[in-house]
Amino acid sequence: MNSPKYTIGNAPLPRHVAIIMDGNGRWAKERDLPRIEGHKKGSDVVREIVECSREVGIEVLTLYAFSEENWNRPKDEVGGLMKLLAEYLISELPRMMKEKIRLNAIGNIEELPGFVKDLIVRTMTVTGKNDAMILNLALSYSARTEIIDALTSIGRLVKEGEIKPEDIDESLFRRHLYTKDLPDPDLLIRTSGENRLSNFLLFQMAYTEIIFISTLWPDFTRKEYLEALEEYAHRERRFGLTSEQIRSESK
Repeated sequence: MNSPKYTIGNAPLPRHVAIIMDGNGRWAKERDLPRIEGHKKGSDVVREIVECSREVGIEVLTLYAFSEENWNRPKDEVGGLMKLLAEYLISELPRMMKEKIRLNAIGNIEELPGFVKDLIVRTMTVTGKNDAMILNLALSYSARTEIIDALTSIGRLVKEGEIKPEDIDESLFRRHLYTKDLPDPDLLIRTSGENRLSNFLLFQMAYTEIIFISTLWPDFTRKEYLEALEEYAHRERRFGLTSEQIRSESK
């Protein structure tokens, strides 16, 4: 991995940043535009934030691109989003290869239209050996479904006699999550002024630092992103310990 171009004193940057990209529809509504125009503008911001993350040395960037609940939106909006996703994957593949970014996807990918699913699988395969950054897209994703899927998978192993109930611990449970190969998010950013998690990485974000930003996603800038990273760098992460214990361990 190349040396980061952006540092904050001696404070570490997050390894894994997760973002709830909220506000595309409201951005369009404020301008009397169709909702899909907000999503199009939002996809431009995705390119900027992915590029910025790569430059500063973020290891994993997870974007909440499409939730399981989003299937309930109007069909024309859902169709437009799927088309935008396909266009993004096609247009950004050369950049991913040049910048050594590996694509990963979590969620019920099988629910996506065939042409989108095929593009995701192909892009994941082509970028599979890239090792500078992971771009992790949450698609048709639900944290509750992820947890239930993990429990179902573990329950099947118990039923088949491969493990015993007393073998179940946090480590085993994690191995059955969609994110089994990824570190937990260090920082969550949510745009648009909404202050909730919206069924996103609920298990993984037990100790994630959270920053809520009022800016709508299509107006979110590189500057605001860097400011959020700087705020994270100045927070004290205690993981249940006291400040004194943290300072003692860091000596």
